[in-house]
Amino acid sequence: MKIKFITLYILLIGSQMFSQNKKNEKAHQLFESNQYVSAIDAYLDVVNSNQADATTYKELADSYYIIFNPTEAAKWYAKATENNADAETHFRYAQSLKSIGNSVEANKQMAIFAKMQPKDSRAKEFLQAPNFAAEMSSKKAIYEVENTTISSNKTSDFSPVLSNDNILYFVSTRNNSKTDKSSNQPYLDIFQSIRSENGAFAEPTVIKELQTAYHDGPIAISKDGNTMYFARDGFGTGLFEKSKSSNVKIGQLGIYKATKVDGKWTNIVALPINSTSYSTSHPALSVDEKTLYFTSNMPGGLGETDIWKISIYAAGYGTPENLGDKINTSGREAFPYAISTALYFASSGKQGFGGLDVFKYDANSGQINNLGKPVNSDKDDFSFSLNEKYNTAFFASNRSGTDFIFAAKPICSVIAKILVQDATTKKEIQNAQLTVLDENKKSIEVKSDGLGGYYFDANCTTNYVISANASGFEPNSKLVATDTQFEKEFILELEPTKVIITDKEVILDNIYFEFNKSFITAQGASELDKLVKVMQDYPLMEIFVKAHTDSKGSVAYNAKLSDQRAQSTVQYIISKGITADRISGKGVGSAEPKINCGSSCTDEQHATNRRSEFLIVKK
Repeated sequence: MKIKFITLYILLIGSQMFSQNKKNEKAHQLFESNQYVSAIDAYLDVVNSNQADATTYKELADSYYIIFNPTEAAKWYAKATENNADAETHFRYAQSLKSIGNSVEANKQMAIFAKMQPKDSRAKEFLQAPNFAAEMSSKKAIYEVENTTISSNKTSDFSPVLSNDNILYFVSTRNNSKTDKSSNQPYLDIFQSIRSENGAFAEPTVIKELQTAYHDGPIAISKDGNTMYFARDGFGTGLFEKSKSSNVKIGQLGIYKATKVDGKWTNIVALPINSTSYSTSHPALSVDEKTLYFTSNMPGGLGETDIWKISIYAAGYGTPENLGDKINTSGREAFPYAISTALYFASSGKQGFGGLDVFKYDANSGQINNLGKPVNSDKDDFSFSLNEKYNTAFFASNRSGTDFIFAAKPICSVIAKILVQDATTKKEIQNAQLTVLDENKKSIEVKSDGLGGYYFDANCTTNYVISANASGFEPNSKLVATDTQFEKEFILELEPTKVIITDKEVILDNIYFEFNKSFITAQGASELDKLVKVMQDYPLMEIFVKAHTDSKGSVAYNAKLSDQRAQSTVQYIISKGITADRISGKGVGSAEPKINCGSSCTDEQHATNRRSEFLIVKK
């Protein structure tokens, strides 16, 4: 039985007026008053008496859905959808089917839902990615998940929050003998456990000064550990209303503030957002502690429960603001948790694996990402929190049958992108030679996109040394750190190689041409641009280009090819704004080798002989 659905969400299902026998009426009254366990027994009695109608099946299925028994929920939603069911029933049927691994039938039900509610955000997301779960399962994990010694399969434990003084706060049903009739489970209390430096936890203890006879928690804690916001059941504080039809009290959750004085929590004050008509719960503080996020089903929301926020002032609080349709859907959004650059939350309305999934809203990019497996599963995954000081996360899931607290350690599968640029022109340099070394001087594979972009798979917590070489440029290296997830971009600038100017010539790197061609290549253009810069700096300088080939071809062929290359070089220089009277050239083929090796030249000697000389006629 899932207490979080019953008490912490307070899913208010609208009353439907219909004529029925006394058994059906009794079951409906129990359902209306949130006593879902008792309502299930009463509805099953109606079914066994052959007196069930479409509403009986729907509310029986809804009862199982709310206490998260997807197997039974799917069974009765199948009956409820046989005749003219509403869109939300088809959606819940699909969610239940996903949670029991029947994705094919779940997609059929989502297709029906999407046809009935095409403008619903859940329908739009489904139509954009109907095979979302399968596609997400193939992606790299961004967290390692481990069991904790905090939880056991005998109790319900969730909403873990690790404070900066290494205390893990969470809520649990342990050690409580009083039972909530709506769930047939013990009431929740707030517990704490001191975490040692090696990550081990001390035996949890209940915070007695915050304990009531009803539900207490979840909590949010300030950075200094001395201010706490926490939720509390309305039965102990007067936040309840009586159902007119059943005369049963329906409690509402409220948020309260407490301060720690001499090691004890005191000065408990109710927030002004609390009401007898709706619930507020799941408090979470922003990093600057000037904003409080929370979950509520207050009027003005978009779904069953939404995430809201209020400003915190020295003199009080601001007006509640809904986070809008970027975060909230027609389903359930809950359990917010804020860090410096992101908001984590749980949702049943966004594309997921089933039940509640954990999502991350990135404030920098504005994107929302499902955290994927293994944090999320086809069961209920929620109450994710990340302590940035210790780089450790915790969350809860009922994948093992009860709400269990898990630890999650970030895995950084960052795609690190490197752009190699000319430091002068800021243009990307193609065909650079890159080397990436990690902290252990281990070489990391670098991939090229062929357009000046280079990539390597990085780890979040590792520093790397990136080195680059390129023809015509001075080599350069830099130390970089991939301190974020998903993608990081680095720019490595190379200074153009300084041109050597003697009394007789301007010395550049070899000007390479394609085999048997005379067209200027990208590499050749880069080198010739250096000559253009020199001639601009020396406006009276005149240059004679002498082009040479190796001795592989015939004398006549080499002479013709070298002259074509010399003229192409001259034309390129002129195209850059240098006047034709300052640049001329001629090819001399293989007549003037730098190394006179004849027919026995090695490849290296041939390469040395293939060259262009830029002789200074006038300086």
